[in-house]
Amino acid sequence: MRGPRLTRNHLIAASAVFVATAAVAVTTTAGAYDTAEHAKGAVKSGKAKNVILLIGDGMGDSEITLARDYTVGAGGRLNMDKFPLTGAYTTYAVHADGTPDYVTDSAASGTGWATGQKTVNGRISKTPGTDKAVRTILELAQKGGYATGSVTTAELTDATPAVLASHATDRSCQGPADMAKCPTDTIAKGGPGSIAEQSVDHKVDVLLGGGKQRFDQKVTDGKYKGLTVTEQARKLGYQVVEDNASLKAAKGDKPVLGLFAPGNVPTEWTGKPAAVGGTDPQRCVTSNPNRPSGTPNLADQTAKAIQLLEAKQKQKQKHSKNGFFLQVEGASIDKQDHAADPCGQIGETAAFDRAVEVARAYAAKHPDTLVVTTADHGHTSQIVPLEAQPPGLSSTLVTDEGQQLKVNYSTNAPGQSQEHTGTEVRIAAQGPLAYRVLGVTDQTDLFTTIREALRLG
Repeated sequence: MRGPRLTRNHLIAASAVFVATAAVAVTTTAGAYDTAEHAKGAVKSGKAKNVILLIGDGMGDSEITLARDYTVGAGGRLNMDKFPLTGAYTTYAVHADGTPDYVTDSAASGTGWATGQKTVNGRISKTPGTDKAVRTILELAQKGGYATGSVTTAELTDATPAVLASHATDRSCQGPADMAKCPTDTIAKGGPGSIAEQSVDHKVDVLLGGGKQRFDQKVTDGKYKGLTVTEQARKLGYQVVEDNASLKAAKGDKPVLGLFAPGNVPTEWTGKPAAVGGTDPQRCVTSNPNRPSGTPNLADQTAKAIQLLEAKQKQKQKHSKNGFFLQVEGASIDKQDHAADPCGQIGETAAFDRAVEVARAYAAKHPDTLVVTTADHGHTSQIVPLEAQPPGLSSTLVTDEGQQLKVNYSTNAPGQSQEHTGTEVRIAAQGPLAYRVLGVTDQTDLFTTIREALRLG
């Protein structure tokens, strides 16, 4: 006797049950803080009203583990550890002919999730061979009526924020005076201009980060010739804020450009960098004297960005069901990894983790928000045995548990910048379509996940 005929709907329902069961099993086995019901809630389709994408630049598993061990202990859990669904994704770039380049930079990796397409290292949201602009997820979100924002601890013209609101042949073309490697992108040649010019010209609702030096450069051609890019932004209606007080006072009725440092925002922590032969055991200094007191931290910037984006949407489309797309980058995890500075690196990972906490708290009250946290690529730091005598640079830290921990940097010769690695990295999520991060995916799949969650054309 034949059993009942399985329809397409039966198969979809069965698949959903299977994925939910698998996700719950993974979550409970790993000892995560979220309940099984929370995991089940993350395994659902449907439209997201909002998407918050959090990028820890260079934040591979070693960088996460180092921050966890130092701050909350080997058995503790960071906020980013508490997502109900976790997977991994691949990060490779491509050469101009499309063949794989196994170690990516931030420009190519960011282009992957921003556009859904691979590109060559150094390129910003343009094709690898023909150097043609590709629409970004932020541009699609704007077209779809969503408010948009980008927050970073790097310069706003650095690669990760740049991939959302600009298209450049080379990531170095950050301001009007920096266009040597992008001759066809200049306004004089009919191009869109530098990354700074494009970012404000896109009228992104919230732009917060460093890079004031790029925006202080004068526009050399076109409608805004002779003005600085900051003045261009004001002409376009931006409120320009430069410290925590002015950021707090900013309103959602106009776009906001926050420029909190001439270059990258100074790190929160400091300490002795790794050295040949190691360092004496050290505790990190959790208050960097070189960080101005009025500098807003990443968590506060994230909270304010969400507030501004919500206000913008309510003012712009009172009857719209659309919300916002926000990208938040903890940029100097990578930069301190390059510098073999474990304390700077850990402090920036901890600061990023507090921004993750803000995003998850918002999503707890707004379950129609998809929150994703991931990295753009892996990096160099490795936790090694205390008795090891590794090549390169190393440092011994005394953790908050009172134990010694040794970290090594050996992807380049001493005195040289440490290098990215080609490993896959963690991706975790909650909210509508969060189940799409399960298993091993690729950075380009994240573009599709966000696009489908927001129902963008």
